[in-house]
Amino acid sequence: MRPPRPSSPPHVAASGPSRRTVLLGLLASGCTPDAPALQGGWVGTHPERGHRLRGELPRADGPLKTTGVLIVGAGIAGLACARALARRGVDDFALLDLEDQAGGNSRSHSVGGSACPLGAHYLPLPDAEAHEVNELLHELGLAREQLGRTVWDEKHLCHSPQERLFIDGEWRDGLLPPPDGAAALAQYRRFSSLVTQAQRELGFAMPSHRARWTAGHAALDGQTLATWLDREGLNDARLRWYLDYCCRDDFGAGADTVSAWAGIHYFASRHGFHAPGDEAGEREPVLTWAQGNGWLSAHIAAPLRERTHLGRTVLRVTEQRQGVELLAWNEATNAPERWIARTVVMATPLFVSGRLLAAPPDALRSLKQRHAPWLTANLSLREPLLQRAGAPPSWDNVRYGTTALGYVDARHQTLDPTPRAPLLTAYLALPEAQRGELLKQPWQHWAQVVTQELAQTHPDLPAKLERIDLCRFGHAMSIPTPGLRGSAELAALNAQRGRVVFAHSDLAGYSVFEEAYTAGVEAAARLSL
Repeated sequence: MRPPRPSSPPHVAASGPSRRTVLLGLLASGCTPDAPALQGGWVGTHPERGHRLRGELPRADGPLKTTGVLIVGAGIAGLACARALARRGVDDFALLDLEDQAGGNSRSHSVGGSACPLGAHYLPLPDAEAHEVNELLHELGLAREQLGRTVWDEKHLCHSPQERLFIDGEWRDGLLPPPDGAAALAQYRRFSSLVTQAQRELGFAMPSHRARWTAGHAALDGQTLATWLDREGLNDARLRWYLDYCCRDDFGAGADTVSAWAGIHYFASRHGFHAPGDEAGEREPVLTWAQGNGWLSAHIAAPLRERTHLGRTVLRVTEQRQGVELLAWNEATNAPERWIARTVVMATPLFVSGRLLAAPPDALRSLKQRHAPWLTANLSLREPLLQRAGAPPSWDNVRYGTTALGYVDARHQTLDPTPRAPLLTAYLALPEAQRGELLKQPWQHWAQVVTQELAQTHPDLPAKLERIDLCRFGHAMSIPTPGLRGSAELAALNAQRGRVVFAHSDLAGYSVFEEAYTAGVEAAARLSL
């Protein structure tokens, strides 16, 4: 791989630190030479609530609350389950969540009155296999059928320019790095043909269980993507970086950690992989909003508001002869609550469900599942950034060679032509070893980490930064490690019936909207009401 070309001649100072180093150092103390102190802090999640599980359980002596169905967790799966019950005419249910806003990883935030995402920020147009998601999007008015084809409301589709990559000293359109020579292009085309072959011979779908699981899938699931790429002779540095980026973007870990099934599923369950110059290669259209997928979760949650109880940290779920008893902590009143229900839907990450259930099933006890820590940061700037050479500012902006996931422009979708200062949402999928540091380090430390990364492409950003709000997810998403997707444990938990059923994207082995929403709808269908 050629080293990147500098965008300007290098400059070596006679002595002392560079201006950028000074600015980044001042950021740590919350100020810059020309601006007031940096504002910001942690938003969105409350780790201390979840960590109540580590203490002694309180006694609950107050009045008992009763309902027919209790749904634990108001993420996308829990909301989907509640919505499915309501659509069946069931009104005897309650939805509990420890946070103050429903939506899980698909929630929104606001900085200076402007909406921005806290987590997931887009939804690819679903294929026919995701019929539950398609039905939802039609009912929300995002799509309609016209002359036998689906027509999408363009104001909800990502506006152009959609994405760009900073490489070789300039911005390039699209996120796939240009191949460095004929040999590299040949590897791009070989990977494309292998994905096409897997689509044709094995079959992939999203949700993934809509494609029949075969020995070929199991073989891919039994090794890492990096191992599979090595065996196929796919070692081009730019291609490998891109595939690693895709894995971290969807799965929270790199190609040396996720399974080859997951890495191929990323492309084969959607619209494949297209090498540069491939005439069939069109950019995948996506739905997005200023607040990211918080737009979707808010619209799903709104009709369920009266049955949703936020700020309830569930501590114990005990199955009994005549029903299920649940102990929760009311964060507003700082007091315990007891609930009784005929049945419970555990719409929480599976490792959390294992801790909440007094008697978890054997499959949950033996399941080995890892989760990636995640950090998002919303940065409000005083003025626009100076533009580098190449492609213009886009919705999604990524730097080649980094392990960070880049940033999106939260104001990209606005139709208001009034000039406004930028509001950027940056994403970092962190190594699992940094989970403890994510909890312990102050927000100023992580503000500096984020700003140092963005300053690689925008050296003027630290001096223009006015506010940064950070959101941390200690266990943001399931990592599809080798052997997980095809495990007997996940198969058993997906089929669980009785007074306790499960509904979460963890059941698919990885975390995306389509899997979570479908899991919630299917859990509602398994309930005996």
